[in-house]
Amino acid sequence: MPNRMVKGWRTVIPTALLGCLWMAGLIGALTWLDLRDGACLLLPPFAATLTILVYLPDTPVARPVAVVCGSVFGAATGTVFSLVLGPGAGVAMLAALAAMITLPLLRVFHPPGTALAMCPALLHLGPWFALEVVLPFTLVAVISWAVISRLLRGLPRYPITPSIGTG
Repeated sequence: MPNRMVKGWRTVIPTALLGCLWMAGLIGALTWLDLRDGACLLLPPFAATLTILVYLPDTPVARPVAVVCGSVFGAATGTVFSLVLGPGAGVAMLAALAAMITLPLLRVFHPPGTALAMCPALLHLGPWFALEVVLPFTLVAVISWAVISRLLRGLPRYPITPSIGTG
């Protein structure tokens, strides 16, 4: 029993440490590149996305299309709501509810996408937020984690590709 526990720790700890370093690098770069006031509040949904990629690479919410499209569509939903209805907490709530309904229907559900839907109404991020900030960040996150998971032995491979004939 102790041998299995130690063996399990040997696989979890390197993944966690590498994931934390990778997350610190990406979030640090985003913070350094960001010149907008108040945009540091974007860090929680992005940190949640990175955590999902590290710890849940085999789940539907971690699929590359779900991460990228779910995040972008969520942010775009919030942008449309805030442009049409104006800023505010009520608009942010409506945008989040709309994202919670539409993202699963589009088969791109990614929980941080719902959080990103709230950001435009709360932070006044402008009409191009989804394309200028969310799209590049999620593409870099998905591509970099896929490369890292292939280069370093012992990490779960991302994205998980199912075997032919399995379902």
